Amino acid sequence: MIVFLETLGCSRNQVDSEIMLGKLVAKGHGLTDDPSCAQVIIVNTCGFIASASDEAVDVLLEMAKFKETGRCERLIATGCLAQRYKDDAELVSLLPEVDAFLGTAACDQIVAAVENKENKTLTLFPDPNKRGFQDLSETRERITGHYAYIKVSEGCNRKCTYCIIPQLRGIQRSRPTEDICKEAGAMVSQGVKEIILTAENTTDYGQDFSDDTGFEQVLADLAGTLGQTQTWIRFLYTHPKTLTASMVETVKQHKHICSYYDVPIQHASSAVLKKMGRPYTIEDLYALFNTIRKIDPDAAVRTTLIVGFPGETEQDFERLMTFITDIRFDHLGVFIYSDSEDLKSHRFTDHVPREIAEQRHDTIMAAQAKISKTVNEHHVGKVLDVLVEENPEPGVYIGRTMFQAPEVDGMTFVYADNLEIGTIVKVKITDAFEYDIAGEMV
Repeated sequence: MIVFLETLGCSRNQVDSEIMLGKLVAKGHGLTDDPSCAQVIIVNTCGFIASASDEAVDVLLEMAKFKETGRCERLIATGCLAQRYKDDAELVSLLPEVDAFLGTAACDQIVAAVENKENKTLTLFPDPNKRGFQDLSETRERITGHYAYIKVSEGCNRKCTYCIIPQLRGIQRSRPTEDICKEAGAMVSQGVKEIILTAENTTDYGQDFSDDTGFEQVLADLAGTLGQTQTWIRFLYTHPKTLTASMVETVKQHKHICSYYDVPIQHASSAVLKKMGRPYTIEDLYALFNTIRKIDPDAAVRTTLIVGFPGETEQDFERLMTFITDIRFDHLGVFIYSDSEDLKSHRFTDHVPREIAEQRHDTIMAAQAKISKTVNEHHVGKVLDVLVEENPEPGVYIGRTMFQAPEVDGMTFVYADNLEIGTIVKVKITDAFEYDIAGEMV
C-alpha cells in the first residue's frame, strides 16, 4: 500500500509518526508526500485544546475527499483526538469517513490497521500506561530535516487543572539513559546535526526510577556520547519545579548543549498558578530565571503562557505583564485558555469572557514583539554558528542558531552562495527583525 501521513500537534506526535512510518516501511509499504496518490491516509491528531481538536476534524474531513478524488481506500485517525474521545460514541458516527481510530498507545498496531480488510470501523485503544518505548532494532522513518526529536519519557504525573495529557498519555515512564544515547548515536550516523530531547516535562525525567538517575545524567551522558561529533543537543518542555541550578551548570560545561531553556511557566500570578495546579509562585519564577542568567548570561529563555484562565483578574494580568517585561524572554508564545467539560478547570467560577482573553493575548504579543526586536538587535555584529536548513532562492539560505528551536522560534537568513544544506557555518549578523535575524558568511 502507498501511505500518506499528516502529523498535527507537538514533537511527541512527530516521534510517534516516525515510529509508525518505520513499521510500515519495514513491512513493505510505500510512502508518498502527496495525499492524492495515497491508498491509505493517516492523520496523527492532536486533541490537547479545542482548536487543535477542531483542526484535526477539519483535516480528517479534508483528507476524506481523496476517497472520491484520489486513490484513498482507507482513512485512519491516530493520536490524541482519538484517545480523548474514545468513549464518545458520537466520534465514530460523526466521522463515518474514518475507517480506523487508534489511540496514543497503538503505534505498534499501525500495520494491522493499514492492512485491515474488514468493513466495520476498527477501534484500537490500548492502555497508555502500558505503552513501551521504541524498539531500537526498528528504524524510525524521519520526516524532519537535519534535526531529530528523541523522547526521554512518556506520560505525565502532574495534575494541572487545565490539562488532559495524563489521561491521554498515562503516567510518567522514564526511558533508560543508555537507550536515549544509543538512539541519538544512530541518528547522528544518519546525518542528524541536532538532537532535540522531548517529553511532557523533560526535567521530570527519572522521578519514577528507584535510583538517583535524573535528567542531568541524561545531558551529561549524551554530551559524552556525541561530544566528538559536533552535534547540537537541545531539550524542550522543562518544568520550573525540576529545572535546577545544577542542570544549568551541566549545560554550561558542554559547548554542544544549547544554552536554551524552554520553560513553560503558564502564568506569573501566584493566585492563578495555584488554581492551575502549578506548584510554584512568582517569587520562585524570578529566582529561577535569575539563576539561569547568573550562571549563563548568554542563555536564551523561552516560555509559553495561558491567558483568560478562569478567575484571572486584571491585577493578575498586570502581574504577568510586569513579569515578562522584567525577564525579557528571548521567545514567548501565548495560548488563550481552552475550556472543556473533561477538565477540572471547567468547574471553576469566574470564567473570563473570550473577548477579554483575546485582548490580553494581543497585548502580550505586542509587548513581546518589541522585546524580541531589542533582543535580536543585541546579536548584530556577532559571529554565530548557524545550521543551514533551506535554500528558498538564489543567494539566500535559511537556518537556525543555537538559540532558535525549529518550528516555534524565529529564523536566521544567511546571504551566501553554494552552501551545503545540513552544515553548520559561521555567520556575522547584520540585521535584526522582530523575530528573525540575518547575516553574511564570515
